[in-house]
Order: sequence, then structure tokens, then C-alpha cells
Amino acid sequence: MMPPAIARISPGAPFRSESKVVQLHRVPEIRIQPVADLPVREDGDYVLYWMIAQRRRRANFSLQRAIEWCAQLQKPLVVLEPLRCDYRWASDRIHRFVVDGMRDNAADFADAGVAYHPYVEPQKGKGKGLLAAMEKRACVVITDEYPCFFLPRMVRRAGECATVRMEQVDSNGLLPLRVANKVFGRAVDFRRFLQRTLPQRLSEFPIGDPLRTGVGKGGGVPDEVQKRWPRASSALLQGGAKALAALPIDHDVEPVESMPGGYVAGGERLRRFLADRLECYGDRSHPAANVASGLSPYLHFGHVSVHQVFAGVAKREGWTIAKLREKVDGARGWYGMSEAADGFLDELVTWRELGFNMDWQRKDYDDFESLPEWAKATLSKHATDAREHIYGLDQFATANTHDELWNAAQRQLLQVGTVQNYLRMLWGKKVLEWSRTPEEAWAILVELNNRYALDGRDPNSYSGIGWVFGRYDRPWAPERSVYGMIRYMSSTNTVKKLDMGDYEQRFAR
Repeated sequence: MMPPAIARISPGAPFRSESKVVQLHRVPEIRIQPVADLPVREDGDYVLYWMIAQRRRRANFSLQRAIEWCAQLQKPLVVLEPLRCDYRWASDRIHRFVVDGMRDNAADFADAGVAYHPYVEPQKGKGKGLLAAMEKRACVVITDEYPCFFLPRMVRRAGECATVRMEQVDSNGLLPLRVANKVFGRAVDFRRFLQRTLPQRLSEFPIGDPLRTGVGKGGGVPDEVQKRWPRASSALLQGGAKALAALPIDHDVEPVESMPGGYVAGGERLRRFLADRLECYGDRSHPAANVASGLSPYLHFGHVSVHQVFAGVAKREGWTIAKLREKVDGARGWYGMSEAADGFLDELVTWRELGFNMDWQRKDYDDFESLPEWAKATLSKHATDAREHIYGLDQFATANTHDELWNAAQRQLLQVGTVQNYLRMLWGKKVLEWSRTPEEAWAILVELNNRYALDGRDPNSYSGIGWVFGRYDRPWAPERSVYGMIRYMSSTNTVKKLDMGDYEQRFAR
């Protein structure tokens, strides 16, 4: 049988616990960090969960920790899920995806009898003071730890102003962030570390639905909060174009109608992947195969958790923890599942969590200077090499290059917010080759990825961009113009290597 912790989580929407009675299992201490190490306000009105990264009710260590406090203090729960309008790259695409999740959460928390306040900032600065106002009535504040984008700074500032105990909870990966106390420079080294440390963590999964205990019900959002910072309108929560158009965000980057946000859509996508695509995942490099999971945006916004995905794969594979292979050599294929499932889990766990490993330990994760010394040296050596083609940000953004395969990949990003797995690597390499300097190429890739990709602004965004420039890789011979010893890729070889199907036609000009 699967370990009980994994068996508690069902991969199907709405990810309900399989047992009728959910026992309160404590969140592992290593996942809990004080932001403001202050006393609990025992005469407060509620426990406040400030939901900023793990935007879901189920399989959520942060919510589980809040419920622990509710049980201890005998207080109700209030959930605040805000969305500001002035974050960098704010757009209809990103806002709509998050608001879709708010719609799902509003129904889900109402069903559980828990007070939930979705707040979408209508103008810059209008949300100022909201958290402080809700904190004044709180016994304790729980929030999500997320090591990327503006969230760490926001949480740190909130902690500096707090008047009550505030904790952040790590729900980012199967491996808690603080188990690894160094930055890993290669996937094989991190995989070797996982092989030694992850097995014991597979018994520490979050509760499928901590609200089924009934703990946390009966609270309410203070009247003064509802009056000054009213919850998002029903029109906005339903994805109304007029309501979205009224917000001061980038309206040129349109929503992706084929990929709605929220845990309901994320759960459906996970089920389809497990049923129809996982067994063919070994063909994921070929655009014609169309077997990618499509889960990345849902993982990024916390609409689906990595624990839910792992549990779904394990259930489909009939997996037990006894099938884990005792490897410590860093080789792939150690989960003891099918080749396709093992390959998928290597992407989901090794490569995904490798990015988180770096981002929470290095503040310069998003900076060109964070690249390995050998990579910076070889790029510097060839920085003044002649380029056959040079394009600027506008030409890249509008898919206006001489290379139709690259243009198709960029149009896919523009239209659907993602780029096919293998072509994303080629997409990045060509920007390096066709930019005036490596530093300019870095800035262009950050801008393109974070503005248009639904899964942008994520540790894996910077892992992927960094890989283009040599991070997590090694020097490659022969030394080339522009690239130096950085791994080279070409559109011609890519077309020869892959089954492209009608990819270029689907994303033609």
C-alpha cells in the first residue's frame, strides 16, 4: 500500500481526503518559520490565513497550520486572498488566472463554512492597510513562504510591521526548503541528495482537506474591512471582461481562454494527464506528441500542489514506498515506477525543486551575475563576437525574426502562455545568439518569459533562463563564436531531431 500520508490525498477534484474522519496531523516543524516572533493574541477574534502563494483549500500545509492554531485556541478561521495591481508584469492574462482561482476558492470555503475574503486591488495603493486592519483582530497570522518574485520582500515588510505572531509555511515541494542547506550546481548532485533525504519525507504529506474536521468554522470578516476593502465583485470573479478592463493593468497581454485558472481546472488537467498522457511522457520532446502535463501554471499559482500530483502518479502506478530503489548515485529512474512516470517525477521533483533550492538561498537568483564563473568567463570572452543577426526586445516580442521555427515558439508563448518543452530550450538559446550582449539576452528572456508565460515569475523561470547561459550544465566543446563553451542548439538540427507535426503551421504568422 501507499504510505498513509500519500493515500490521504486523492488526485481527483476536488482533491478530497479518502478517509471519512481526518485527524489533525502536525505540520513538520522544518516547514514553519516565524516572520514576526511575537506573542499570540489569545483574546483575538480569529486565526488569519493570508493566502498569497498556495491558493487552494486542499493539500496545503499553510492552511493546515492555520487549522492547528484554530484547534489550539478554539477560534474560527478567516482567509484573506488578495491580489494587488502594481506587481511587475501585471496583466489581464495573469490577473484572470488568479481570479479564476478566487472564484473556485469562494465557493469552496463557503461550502466549508469558513470566512473567505477575496480582494482585488482596484487602483494602485487602495489595498494599503488591509492586512494590518485584519491583523488587529487576529490571534495569529499564517502565510505562505515562496522564495521568488516580490513575495519574500512583501512578507518580510509585513513581519516588520506586525503586532502579533506571524508564521510563514513552506508548501513548495516534496522536500522542505531547509533540508538542503547549500545551493546545488548540478541536477545529478541534487538528485543524489534527494535519494538520501526524500524517502523519509514521503510520510509527511499534508492532510487532503483539514477543513473536514469542522475546525475553523463560524468566523467573519470585520465589517470595517468589508466596507473599506470590499471583496471582489461577482462579475470579476466570473471573469467578466468589463470588470477586468477597469483594472490598471496591462490589457495587451490577453487571458488564455483555453487554460482557465483555479483548482477545478487544475484538477481536471491533472486527471487528463494521468489518464491520457502520462504513459507517453517519454515522447515529450516531440511537439507532435503533445503529451506535456500542462500543470506548470497551476503549480506556480498554488492551485494544485506537488503533493497532489505525486499522489496521483503513485495511485495510477499502483506504487508503494517499498518500490523506491536504494540509489545514491544521482542516476534517474529511482522511484521504481514505469519509465514514463519516473521521467515525469524527475521533472516534477528534481528539476522543479532545484530551482527552489537556489532561489530561497541566493537573493541574486534573477541576476546575470549569479551564473557559474566558467559560464560568465566564456560568455565574456565572446561578448564582442560578430552576430549574424541582432534583434531587440520589440522584434523578439512580436516574433519578427528570420527563423520561422523560433517565431512559431514565440507565437505559442504569445497566444497560449507556454512554449513546448524542447522548443523552450531552443527559444532561449537563439535569444542568446541574436542579442547584442549576453547581459542583454538575459534581460530580454526575463522580460519575455515573465510577461507572457502563465508559469513565469517562478523559480523554474530562472532555472530555465539560467540553463540557457550554462547554469546546471557543463562546458561543451568545440568552442563556438558567441556561445563560447555554452551548449549550442540550432533550429535546423531541432527539426531533424524532432517530430514537429503541424507545429509551425499551428503557430504560423
